[in-house]
Amino acid sequence: MGEISVGRQHLDRLLADSTGTYGAPYQRAFAELAAARCGRPVAEILPLLRRAADDALLGFTDADLREQARAISAGESYVLRVRVT
Repeated sequence: MGEISVGRQHLDRLLADSTGTYGAPYQRAFAELAAARCGRPVAEILPLLRRAADDALLGFTDADLREQARAISAGESYVLRVRVT
C-alpha cells in the first residue's frame, strides 16, 4: 500500500472522477496501464508509471512507483492512501 499527500486544490491531478479541469489524472492513467500491461515485466511498466506521475505533477517516490508496477505486473489490487492537505 502506498501513501501520498495531495493538496485539496490538486485532487484533480489524482482522481479520474474529480470535477477539476486537469487533463491527466493519475488514477485514469494507472487504470489504463493496469488493463493493458497486466503480466508484463515491472521494468516495462515502471517508466510508464513514472511518466504518468510526472504528467500529473505527483511526487511518488521510486519505491512507490516500483510497488505499483509490481501490482500491475502481478494483476493484483493496489491500495493508495491519500492524505488531503
